[in-house]
Amino acid sequence: MVSESQDKYFKDLDVVAKRDGKKILIRIIQETKLLSGKVGVRQVRKMKEKMDKEGYEKGILIGSSFSYSAKNEAKAKGIEIIKASSIPPFNIFEHELVPKHEILSEEEREELLKKYNIRPYQIPHIKRTDPTVFLIGAKPGDIIKIIRKSPTAGVYVTYRYVV
Repeated sequence: MVSESQDKYFKDLDVVAKRDGKKILIRIIQETKLLSGKVGVRQVRKMKEKMDKEGYEKGILIGSSFSYSAKNEAKAKGIEIIKASSIPPFNIFEHELVPKHEILSEEEREELLKKYNIRPYQIPHIKRTDPTVFLIGAKPGDIIKIIRKSPTAGVYVTYRYVV
């Protein structure tokens, strides 16, 4: 569900998503009328109010830039902040050179570690800031399964540990 709203100080777009049965509110600040041009504490507090009122378990706030106090307020209220410049303007997963990425479930993770008798940190690393990692929502400590098509091997599966 997508809804757009406008306030005296900013214009935003709300997107409701579900992941693992959790309701997530994603708010995109499209325009702010503050002189600094930054997203302020007011937007963070209004988002938290909506989350509490409507029962969202997680919140993600996307904007061009954030004031120092807005960042601190969001952290204190458990809202994730994302700079709009870090999101690619197109779907990178539609490109032929980008393989399929998926986060392993706890069961798959334990099975993989047991099968190869390794610890997670022994798996090759991938940074949290990698666009694919960022877009699938992986967090440090997750293990990602990457499925590539190979002309010689058919399908090639590799794993990466998010740092």
